[in-house]
Amino acid sequence: MDFLHQVAPVLTGTEAAALKEYLDSGGWLTEFRQTQLFETMLAEYVGVGHCTVVTSGTVALYCALLAAGVGPGDTVLVPNYTMIATPNAVAWTGATPALVDVEPDTLCLDLGAVAPDVKAAAMLYVPINGRCGDMDAVVRFCRERGMVLIEDACQALGSNWRGRRLGSFGQAGAYSFTPHKIITTGQGGAVATDDDAFAARLAKVKDFHRTAPATDEHDGLGFNFKFTDLQAVVGIEQLKDIAARVERKKAIYGWFREMLDPVAAVEMLPTNLEDTAPWFVDVLLPSARDRDALRGHLKARGIGSRPFYPPVNHQPMYAAAHGAGSLPVSEGLAVRGLWLPSSLDLTREQAGRVCLAIEEFFTGGGR
Repeated sequence: MDFLHQVAPVLTGTEAAALKEYLDSGGWLTEFRQTQLFETMLAEYVGVGHCTVVTSGTVALYCALLAAGVGPGDTVLVPNYTMIATPNAVAWTGATPALVDVEPDTLCLDLGAVAPDVKAAAMLYVPINGRCGDMDAVVRFCRERGMVLIEDACQALGSNWRGRRLGSFGQAGAYSFTPHKIITTGQGGAVATDDDAFAARLAKVKDFHRTAPATDEHDGLGFNFKFTDLQAVVGIEQLKDIAARVERKKAIYGWFREMLDPVAAVEMLPTNLEDTAPWFVDVLLPSARDRDALRGHLKARGIGSRPFYPPVNHQPMYAAAHGAGSLPVSEGLAVRGLWLPSSLDLTREQAGRVCLAIEEFFTGGGR
């Protein structure tokens, strides 16, 4: 039986034909018309005026922070449960990430855990695995505190809050197109915004801060974070298919929820599949020991899995500012979490194989 990976990229077959057509046409390879088309399609899908594509989701966060004027001396609120890219993007700007505990039912930043006296220039709100808290409350909180709201929506393309796309609530939202995301261009990211002036600043930041396209006059510090038309051709084909991809992600999560329901030891977070397209199938186990033992059990049966991110304050570069035990919700949940096979082409039969192995672990003495 073939090994079942935790996640693998899925191509439809149209990408190869589109790439051949593009290469045969004498395309310029670097970002040009196809990149512009991809940006336009993304903006329309998200429901914003502008999408600017860059080299990665991490770079998208960094560019968004720079365009918002965040820099040395500033503080940025960041959830303690997130991929390391979120605080790293803050650190790159010279600002300080201030870690905040998360809500136990969403794993998103808990507004109630922000100290009343905290002064921050911005908040990076992360709709983790496509889930979010009350986005109206998040927007109101940032407005009242005078913070810029930037959504790290790298795991949330295709997910909504009350019918509105995640990534469209703040001054900017960042997306990622790595191979395990709902759409992929291999690497790549995008910044979405409705602010014309903000979009203009982004365009400068990603292209050496040129005073105009294709000139060598620069009025600030910029970078080479340009995309490529080759990536855009792939992204366009996948974006054409995004509705089906979103529905498939929801279906996969639903299969696991149904088949794991009888296994009392396995907890799945509350997930509204009308609004949420989970990036991965995520489960919580009774303990870190159970999680690690289950991983070994699954691997022995040809099934891949992956533990949740460690809490950010357990990462050496951020531990000094927020010692262990200071953010109990995220610290308690992250070490119990496991991602199960979640590829877009996963079949119900394969999901059943995973769930049967999990049930066997808990009922057949595998623990």
